[in-house]
Amino acid sequence: MLKTLLYTTALVGLSNPLSANETNDYQFDGPYVTHDQSATLPQRTAYWICNSKLMSSQISEHTLKRPENCGQLPEPSLSEEIKQVMPDSYSGVKKVVALSDVHGQYDILIELLKNQKIIDADNNWAFGDGHMVMTGDMFDRGDQVNEVLWFMYKLDRQAKAAGGMLHLLMGNHEQMVLGGDLRYVHERYELASKLLDRSNDALYGEDTEIGQWLRSKNTLVKINDVLYMHGGISSEWLERQLTIAQANELFRANIGRPKAELKQDELLSFLFYGNGPTWYRGYFKDSFSEAELDKILGYFDVKHITVGHTSQKQVLGLFDNKIIAIDSSIKLGEQGELLLIHDGKLTRGLYDGSRQAL
Repeated sequence: MLKTLLYTTALVGLSNPLSANETNDYQFDGPYVTHDQSATLPQRTAYWICNSKLMSSQISEHTLKRPENCGQLPEPSLSEEIKQVMPDSYSGVKKVVALSDVHGQYDILIELLKNQKIIDADNNWAFGDGHMVMTGDMFDRGDQVNEVLWFMYKLDRQAKAAGGMLHLLMGNHEQMVLGGDLRYVHERYELASKLLDRSNDALYGEDTEIGQWLRSKNTLVKINDVLYMHGGISSEWLERQLTIAQANELFRANIGRPKAELKQDELLSFLFYGNGPTWYRGYFKDSFSEAELDKILGYFDVKHITVGHTSQKQVLGLFDNKIIAIDSSIKLGEQGELLLIHDGKLTRGLYDGSRQAL
């Protein structure tokens, strides 16, 4: 509650984001890491917002060091390995954890993962050779988006080192921000845009570390007998006879293009909007039938489809758990849940660390 009051107070004073008299978290932001390929020797620069002032440093090693008196901003270790395009189908995975729609709620995310023993007391990967699936929507609404992004970046590297995997799937809000639709960007990030002279989408452009990392990711992944994505698979997908690999390639190749351009292409318009896998909400409508669902499951040879996007009060199973909804309203900043699958057993991981069968 105290944190909520502090953030509310901060929002009131945000009309002048450059004011040095405000002593709130919005004076600190970053790092934003850019790549300059035009130089004789490619250079990487880290930009930080410290006490409402822009600071920068050249990066010669992989680990970033934040400037002095710059709050508790992330100090990431950079990795080229996690920007490699990974497979979108896996079998023989013994344990999986999945969650969705964090929307900048870093503190809730950390508490949930700690309580469920996915990370340790120091916020490091503790899930061994397990796979973690984040089905999109880290961006927008909340005021700790960069903290979430750099934390997931770190987990991506640590999971691979432990023999596990992080699957960071693109949601509609990743696509919106990278494509320049900034309607839901939190006011905190106005300061970085002003000081860096970049719109919010450009802060995650193709010349940035986070932008390159995000653009390497899949939008759908199949693990064992479960298919994961942000919104859902509609019957229109079956009519188009698409494969997961084809869709992921098209998403990677076109993420960041303006909406008007995507809408001009029939296939891209379907994938990025409407009944596509990042926007579809049909599973939660009365008109959707189990017979229709069974055709979709059969097409992909899976027993379950796991989605975010459509908010629930908890991790929820529909149609005898053939559909698993994992948007547990973390975005509200109060609590959240996650899905655990261990040797095929489906379990709700509650915010307090307890677990219940789905």
